[in-house]
Amino acid sequence: MSERELTFTQAINEALAEELERDPDVFLMGEDVGGFGGVFGVTQGLQDKFGERRVFDTPLSETLIVGAAVGAAITGLRPVAELQYSDFVGIAMDEMYNKAAKWKFMHGGRLDVPMVVRAPEGAKGGAGAEHSQSPGGLFQSAFGMYVLMPTNPADAKGLLKSAIRDDNPVLFLEHKALYSKKGLVPDGEHLVPIGVAATPRQGSDVTVVAWGSLVPRSLQAAEVLAEEGIDVEVIDPRGIRPLDLPTILASVERTGRLVLVHEAPGAGGPGAEVAAVVAEQMLDVLEAPILRVTTPDTYFPQSVHLERMMLPGASDVADAVRRVMA
Repeated sequence: MSERELTFTQAINEALAEELERDPDVFLMGEDVGGFGGVFGVTQGLQDKFGERRVFDTPLSETLIVGAAVGAAITGLRPVAELQYSDFVGIAMDEMYNKAAKWKFMHGGRLDVPMVVRAPEGAKGGAGAEHSQSPGGLFQSAFGMYVLMPTNPADAKGLLKSAIRDDNPVLFLEHKALYSKKGLVPDGEHLVPIGVAATPRQGSDVTVVAWGSLVPRSLQAAEVLAEEGIDVEVIDPRGIRPLDLPTILASVERTGRLVLVHEAPGAGGPGAEVAAVVAEQMLDVLEAPILRVTTPDTYFPQSVHLERMMLPGASDVADAVRRVMA
């Protein structure tokens, strides 16, 4: 299969265009997604191609955006709603956590809720405490909702297409620092299955499970550690729900060591759940304590320089691996 190099942004835009073309029930809405093309330029050109009935702007109201998407989904359409920043999920929390995630269950399975909420997450450029968060962990108990986090252009395209076609609600988190990153994307129909982790690097000494922007940094750390004779396996869960525990547990059984890496704080972050499950099911195979590499449990500052100090880097991941090896 041939491949092309695309940026993360181009891959998402292409996925949206292909699904709008394929299925007339798909439509896109959100603040400035139309003529402006989205605050990060992800939806540029889509309104020109598909018209204002399929790609349209909404008022500045996250509750309206998600609530309208829920209503459209349960009546047979497939909305893709964009929130300008993932931090704003709190404004629409009732519509997401109590409506989108629960309504299929509460109506005896008679209602599908096939909708996607796209939301840029993470810290980039000193945007401050209300525009830099990684809130995916808030939805670990949103049992009826998928929470996906692609980390490369191929997964961004393939996971988004799968999410749009799925009959369950999906929170699709896109890290802002990855939008300009390039990678190879297969030509033609490219789908990535939901709930299946990727293993971008195999190893035998330590299992590193990383989310979002920390996946490429963990891979950088693994290359440095390889020169020291430490063989690191890197697993990318591709999201928070559903979680591919069999892949993670099988890796830990081989390596006996686990390091969890994400940009969200440790308290309530995705690593906390994985650490709990591994401790419950595999304590007898662990050769060292489970370690987490995260941002501190505090707010992101407005200062770009302080933001950089807060964010974990490849050196932090490498230090944690050295600790579990010791």
